[in-house]
Amino acid sequence: MKQINVRVPDEIHAGIAERAEAAGLSVQEYAKQVLADESNDLRHRFLHAGAHFADAFGDAFTEEFGSPAANRGPAAAA
Repeated sequence: MKQINVRVPDEIHAGIAERAEAAGLSVQEYAKQVLADESNDLRHRFLHAGAHFADAFGDAFTEEFGSPAANRGPAAAA
């Protein structure tokens, strides 16, 4: 197992510490999870595909199903 040491400004550390606490993790556990997520190619492909879907079909999807903010479409009637 390898170790990585990273120095960050105090305000960035404070933000990381807040997110870690909200996730119920230590700063070290949170940083490890963020780095693991960033190195996950499958996750990146999934996020890219989701963005492509939203760009290509977002308007048609909203027209068919409405949006929660607009409270329209068949989903709003359910």
